[in-house]
Amino acid sequence: MNAKQEILNRIRAAGQIPAHDIARDYLCGTEASRSDIIADMVAALEDYTAIVTIVPPAGVGDAIDEMLSEAATVVVPPGLDESWRDAAGRHGRAVRIDDPPLSKADLDATDAVVTASRVGVSLSGTIILDGQPDQGRRAISLVPDTHVIVLDADDIKATVPEAVAIVEEHPLRPTTWIAGPSATSDIELVRVDGVHGPRNLRVIIVDQTLDR
Repeated sequence: MNAKQEILNRIRAAGQIPAHDIARDYLCGTEASRSDIIADMVAALEDYTAIVTIVPPAGVGDAIDEMLSEAATVVVPPGLDESWRDAAGRHGRAVRIDDPPLSKADLDATDAVVTASRVGVSLSGTIILDGQPDQGRRAISLVPDTHVIVLDADDIKATVPEAVAIVEEHPLRPTTWIAGPSATSDIELVRVDGVHGPRNLRVIIVDQTLDR
């Protein structure tokens, strides 16, 4: 008998090991108020060094323009709201529609990208894209140095399971999970931004109630 067989025999001999029930009493969206969920989302994103603003639907265009103040070139997915696309092109910025798909070199030479989003998670400050026409393919959200995301406040969920339930409605769509600007640390724990994706994350939360 070899060592592997000996280990497996001991495991079988031990029999069934009782396990305690896992507590599921973490924050649930049905218990948290809408304002708390939005506030938690903003706090988590800002903790990741993202820039966040909350605007009514009519203010999205101006917010996009402001978030892109340092950009000269912008890529947008083909299905992005036309008024948002026009806002991205203000002040002479060159807007490149990713249709047909831009080359890697073209994306690398582009300063920023503007996309919509599918759902957010306030508990972790995560924003999920699922490749729909207003969000585009994964590459455009990874290569440009700045990513401006438009997130509807009603699409922010309190917990990951709630957000996953939304994503599971279309399980074949490719997803990108974003929690702040891309960052890592070197061996001396010095933070380095922009290694695996955009160096800057800017989030526009659209709150329908601000128009009421």
